Amino acid sequence: MKNIIIGIDISKKTLDICIKDEKVSYFTIENKVQSIKRFFKIYSTSYPIVAMENTGKYNWNLLQVLESHNFKVYIISPLHLKKSMGLTRGKNDKVDALRICNFIEKNHQEITQWKPSSLTIRKIKVLLTERAARIKMRKQLTSQQDDYKLMKGINMDKELLKLNLQLVKSIDIQIKNIEKSIEEVISSESELKNNYQLMKSVPGVGKVLSWIILAKTEGFTTITDPRKMACYSGVVPFDFQSGTSIKRRSGVSRLADKTVKSVLHLGAMSAIRNDNDLRNYYLRKVEEGKNKMSVINAVRNKIIHRVFAVIKNQIPYQKNLVLS
Repeated sequence: MKNIIIGIDISKKTLDICIKDEKVSYFTIENKVQSIKRFFKIYSTSYPIVAMENTGKYNWNLLQVLESHNFKVYIISPLHLKKSMGLTRGKNDKVDALRICNFIEKNHQEITQWKPSSLTIRKIKVLLTERAARIKMRKQLTSQQDDYKLMKGINMDKELLKLNLQLVKSIDIQIKNIEKSIEEVISSESELKNNYQLMKSVPGVGKVLSWIILAKTEGFTTITDPRKMACYSGVVPFDFQSGTSIKRRSGVSRLADKTVKSVLHLGAMSAIRNDNDLRNYYLRKVEEGKNKMSVINAVRNKIIHRVFAVIKNQIPYQKNLVLS
């Protein structure tokens, strides 16, 4: 029996749904839990394959309902979907839903099936999203402060700067409270708390990088291989060669999680500034004539492998190791 394929294009207020069975049909429903429950009640015994793009918080209502069904569910990276479509013309929600249907029909065997996150991991993800939003706000407000000097001629520079600083101070307090909440959530679960402490024993790994790795790996349940995490983080160099005419120096791919890569870079910079084996490795490779950025990228990669090693062995990182 042929599987029913359901592709869903998600927006803030609506879900555009394409269903491929013996024929192709389309529906539009509200992006509300009750509406989604009513829709999927029809398919409760037919076990369809359901696919959607990752749209962040707009997925939440749909995923909340799908948790209670025994369906095969896939969340597709928007970039993966876009790269797979080749040359396309036109775009609307109905077409997008059909494209998701076609994509998952061809590729579902090669894509990891979605599994619900634990409540703890979901809380961490939400808090990290809120933290990131406030850091972005603070950066925007801070960048405005120099502009207030232009208001000096009309005697408004001090007043506007004062208001700006009050907002920045308020956001700083909120960020601290969010960070405190993240720590409390992690401490509420013994396994997460233990893994969190183990990660922080690795040079260059602080609290923020630890939080992000816990969230991205779902507490080391969805990504268990350090090589996959390194690839996901954009720190694995790939060859660029075709025949004998095209050959470039190996480099990292741009298709990576920018958040992880950015925080991982800060971790690598912290590691090479302090007295530890990663700093010794960095200095030795630079002295050998290696490109500094290439060595820093290697340090990022080594941090990931060390994090996964301490989690696997369940012992803190041992310093002063000889690295290859």
